[in-house]
Amino acid sequence: MGKLAGKVALVSGSGRGIGRATAMLLAREGARVVVNDLDDAVARQAVADIAAAGGTAVECVGSVTDDGFADRFIATAIDAFGGVDVIVNNAGYTWDGVIHKMTDEQFDAMIDVHLKAPFRILRAASAFLREASKREAAEGREVFRKVVNISSTTGVYGNAGQVNYAAGKAGIVGITKSLAREWGRYKVNVNSVAFGYVMTRMTQAVEKGAAASVSIGDREVPAGIPAAQVRMLEAGIPLGRGATPDEAAGAIALLCYPESNYVTGHVLMATGGL
Repeated sequence: MGKLAGKVALVSGSGRGIGRATAMLLAREGARVVVNDLDDAVARQAVADIAAAGGTAVECVGSVTDDGFADRFIATAIDAFGGVDVIVNNAGYTWDGVIHKMTDEQFDAMIDVHLKAPFRILRAASAFLREASKREAAEGREVFRKVVNISSTTGVYGNAGQVNYAAGKAGIVGITKSLAREWGRYKVNVNSVAFGYVMTRMTQAVEKGAAASVSIGDREVPAGIPAAQVRMLEAGIPLGRGATPDEAAGAIALLCYPESNYVTGHVLMATGGL
């Protein structure tokens, strides 16, 4: 029996990359998972892969930034599985630029996806979490639930060309620390993982002269990091390379397990020592 047997986990942005690896891992540990992605086919494939591995999942397709999405996301978990035990706010992307060239749209996009969307999801979950906790306390039971908000070293230390992304990722640390104080009485552990370099489609190495992009809804966003820059970055990582999505998922799962029941308001730096 897995560490999360009987639990219900929601993972935003879980059709690809870190989110997908996290959904797969939580399912292997026994959680029933709500998978989310912008792309219906990608979300359905993730659900199918979880089922093929012996797990249970349903999809909730759509952008986390859409009005009404947060309520629908939480309702999907309650309707399909009867509750909410783990929320991983993972969905996001980067849209870089130096400040004198950055548009309001570019800045707002990062705040919307990395800060406002998690806020809405957590607000939507609050009614269920509070009522469940009160009921369990009346029964003399102490049941812990988990929130893991994904941040970045950019949100902790900053990074040139990413004032928008840094603002969103720093803000989610503020939400984490504040909500840990607010929800402690409900036995909800609220933590964050700040990742360094993780090898995903957004951070793929791009050789000089090549270009890469990813589709985010109706927007094409530049992706990739110059290969020479990746080599320099990895040279400064004591473990010698970037993390795989599976390794990133492991860091998230640590904060979902019962062993973390007395850890809250913490930012776990998963950087390979960078």
